[in-house]
Amino acid sequence: MQPHVMKAMHDWRISWDEQQFAAQQAFTAAFPALTPADKCQCFGPTLRWQKTGEGEGKVCLDDHGRATIEFERVPKAAVGQAMKETWGADWFDEGPGGFAEAEPGTYHYEDEQTYAEYEFDVHADGTVTFGIAYVKVDDIVTILDELEQVLAEHRGA
Repeated sequence: MQPHVMKAMHDWRISWDEQQFAAQQAFTAAFPALTPADKCQCFGPTLRWQKTGEGEGKVCLDDHGRATIEFERVPKAAVGQAMKETWGADWFDEGPGGFAEAEPGTYHYEDEQTYAEYEFDVHADGTVTFGIAYVKVDDIVTILDELEQVLAEHRGA
């Protein structure tokens, strides 16, 4: 490879590494419980969290710069309020009261233009397991921030 091409590739790699680090900083600024973990199927930076009574999960960035969040057993009221603040209610056919009032079941949406995938499993025990995959970093940061604010309110109550 020509030296100027090698330098351009090196510069791009450094810039990409900085962008991944900045995404991780944005994720943890929005949801401080996230901590670095081994890489997952995203093949990029991965952050995980676990908190009794609030759930557990991961956030990762794939090698295309798309973010994925997979959270398990998060209180339904918290997910419902965060989702309503982010996208409004009934975007996923969960009903006019949003996920906070959704019946147990699976709610799924695929965006054909962006290839983003959204899946919410509402459990009878009052929790939700959800995944939002292949979206922009700022979309994940937005939902993380909303969810953190709602969980913090419940912690303080």
